[in-house]
Amino acid sequence: MVFDPTYFIFVGPAILLSMWASFKTKSTFKKYSKVRTANGMNGAQAAKVMLERAGIHDVEIKRVPGRLSDHYNPIKKTLALSEPVYGEPSIAAVGVACHEAGHAIQHATAYKAMWVRSILVKPAGLGSMLGFYGMMIGLMLSSTQLFMIGVILFCGLLAFQLVTLPVEFDASNRAKKLAVEYGIVSPQERQGMDKVLNAAAMTYVAAAAASIMQLLYFLMRAGFLGGRRS
Repeated sequence: MVFDPTYFIFVGPAILLSMWASFKTKSTFKKYSKVRTANGMNGAQAAKVMLERAGIHDVEIKRVPGRLSDHYNPIKKTLALSEPVYGEPSIAAVGVACHEAGHAIQHATAYKAMWVRSILVKPAGLGSMLGFYGMMIGLMLSSTQLFMIGVILFCGLLAFQLVTLPVEFDASNRAKKLAVEYGIVSPQERQGMDKVLNAAAMTYVAAAAASIMQLLYFLMRAGFLGGRRS
């Protein structure tokens, strides 16, 4: 398999989208990190209100190092907030914290898409490590069997990314709605919160788009989409 500029025709736009989404997420978070919440509530406090109002009392909220390393762990039932989120009384911090609390609420209410995503974690890990190389080496060796193994593994990653989309969008929608309902932010402040969460959501869209285009490229090269194996 030699260098093929067609690869960048397929995947290039998705890569540019990923770069834009990453930039937009960081710049929007930075902008609204400077906008203080009117009630002085910080990220940890906002997450606590979200959980308590949802009747969730067995999730630990903890501070973790890093920037935008926030996440919810359904196995350990921990809601990890990064340093710029945990103790900061900003619109950006509260938005991210409420989003992560939204994941905890999904878990507590047995949100189906989140359950499916948890099942796909291991297949996604294999797909991210072996799927791409399986397809590439399969083409190089003209091995249809190895190529199809790579496709199957890569589809595990793609399935995870696609299921992640409704999970992330739902968590953000819960955060936007409940943050106002619970008095964490005002309707006016929610506009900034929306921008932070919408920018972050685009990173997941971009990742899925990149994987789809990679898969289509390899299928084309293998001749499954009218392309020519080379």
